[in-house]
Amino acid sequence: MQENKAVVRLDAIRSNAEILRKHCGAKKLCAVVKADAYGHGAAEVAGALSGEADMFAVALVSEGEALRLSCAKDILVLVPPLTESEALRGMTSDLIFSVGDAEDYALLRRTAEKYGTVARCHLKVNTGMNRFGFDGDAFRSFLRGGLSDRVCVEGIYSHFYLPNDATVVGEQFGLFSDFAEEAERVFGDLIKHVSATGGILYGKEYALDMVRPGIGLYGYLPAGFEGALSLRKAMRVYASVVSSREYAFGGAGYGKLSNADAKNGLSAVRCGYADGFFRGGGIGNVNSLCMDAFIYSQKLEKYEELCILSDADEYARKNGTISYEVLVHAGRRAEKIYVGG
Repeated sequence: MQENKAVVRLDAIRSNAEILRKHCGAKKLCAVVKADAYGHGAAEVAGALSGEADMFAVALVSEGEALRLSCAKDILVLVPPLTESEALRGMTSDLIFSVGDAEDYALLRRTAEKYGTVARCHLKVNTGMNRFGFDGDAFRSFLRGGLSDRVCVEGIYSHFYLPNDATVVGEQFGLFSDFAEEAERVFGDLIKHVSATGGILYGKEYALDMVRPGIGLYGYLPAGFEGALSLRKAMRVYASVVSSREYAFGGAGYGKLSNADAKNGLSAVRCGYADGFFRGGGIGNVNSLCMDAFIYSQKLEKYEELCILSDADEYARKNGTISYEVLVHAGRRAEKIYVGG
């Protein structure tokens, strides 16, 4: 077939979730399935983890709406809402919002009051990443301000920005503990979470009430934790050989051809940068990838399927990036086939 084939092992994702939960002491697990589950398919991954995850996390309201069609569990939206429409849609789908400043809270309050509904949220606090989240003075001012029964605060969280640095982790955790203590004096007991995959690997003491593994679910570890756990890579991508020939003359793709590359014949493989792979290569191509194909320096059987991605870490190293970026692109135009489900 013309489309690439992404084979996703749901049993590997379940196994990784079990390992990560056990490693942090069997805390509640919020499985991060943003960006279509890092390219693996959010609905299918959530279904596979229905018995393992207590909550799911996505980046956008639109992702949460799509997941809600097949998922009855709590869904946390990590990016705060920016418009009344997003706030209302999220409330209609019973999503849990992130509130990172007083304006986020005011938007939820106005929308809930206007439409006679209730918003659920977790407070996001800034402990050093400086992405989303309340700073200290602003947070204390917010807690003294006009709060509303229309906005139900259920949790509080932050994010380690250097989870492999003991000094930074300790400083961040201390700040988060202070934030959480102040918030619980106002809102009562809250679900507290600060550890993503890196935090889980760093230490059980940071697991708190819930952890939020993302990249680890799919078989990869963040920088600084290489080899810390044995996880199973969940996705392989295959492409078909479109043509196979002896070298006749000229170049190959958009480039010249060396004698060494020409001697074993050539194959055109149906995968290019429009499929989410990097133009520089790293998957056996002679020259830079074309939009929809690349040239392989070996005469393969026409229609044969060639594995073009089995290890996103290795491919990322060859292209100067990280596995996260590789995974969210690699299945872009691929038909996903789920096994081990």
